[in-house]
Amino acid sequence: MKTKKRMNILYYILILLVTLVFIFPFLWMILASLKTQAQIMSSDSLLFFKPTFENFISVFNEYDYIQFIFNSFIVALASTILGLIFGLPAAFAIARYKQHKFGFAILIARIVPGISFMIPWFIIFSKLSLVDSYTALVLSHMLVGLPFIIWIMISSFESLPQELEDAARIDGCTLQGAFVRVMLPLVTPGIITASLMSFILSWNNFMFALVLSGDRTKTLPIAIFNFMSYSEINWGALMAAAVIITLPILIISLLVQRYIISGITAGAVKG
Repeated sequence: MKTKKRMNILYYILILLVTLVFIFPFLWMILASLKTQAQIMSSDSLLFFKPTFENFISVFNEYDYIQFIFNSFIVALASTILGLIFGLPAAFAIARYKQHKFGFAILIARIVPGISFMIPWFIIFSKLSLVDSYTALVLSHMLVGLPFIIWIMISSFESLPQELEDAARIDGCTLQGAFVRVMLPLVTPGIITASLMSFILSWNNFMFALVLSGDRTKTLPIAIFNFMSYSEINWGALMAAAVIITLPILIISLLVQRYIISGITAGAVKG
């Protein structure tokens, strides 16, 4: 009995240590966003300091962060919706017809570094006069999110019994009708997981926005550069901007976390 208690205590201590390691950068970011530049650079003000909201005020007063938030939201939402429109039927077809080699090829496309697409992507959009447009950013972000959506949803569709589709076909549904009316509602957790992951990938994407965006379509990750110069870095405003970027994703993740867990584990157990 004593051995079991010791093991439980050790288990919770390990959980606490791992949690602290992962949560410390986020806590430090929040604390730094409430400090002045001098307090951030001083070790004496690590935990005890007089908080200020001047960093957040400067973020919205000196820089057009409402527009940056709007740009990031539009691009992330559009790329996620288009990714679902193309990715869900593709994942269903791969799972339905056992096209595992094709699924592996899509995974390879996801593994390839995005920077390898940068030059041809920029040349294409330059020729089409689409640089500094939402279209260019949405399509480039789909390059990252679409393979991820397909790969997640393949296992979700594979976990569904073939008999469900057969029953829908017997009742008069076409293949498309069975897909929309029967299959999609049953893989809702997987869809939510894939949507959230795709949204996060787009929301945090820096590389494509760096090359393809301009003053009109600048997104949040690029806007953070406003606080970095050759001579100094405005750490307080930088941390405040980082909190603004992180907070919406954190709130959404907490609200749908139970769907995320079931969506990630879909297809893990069959039979």
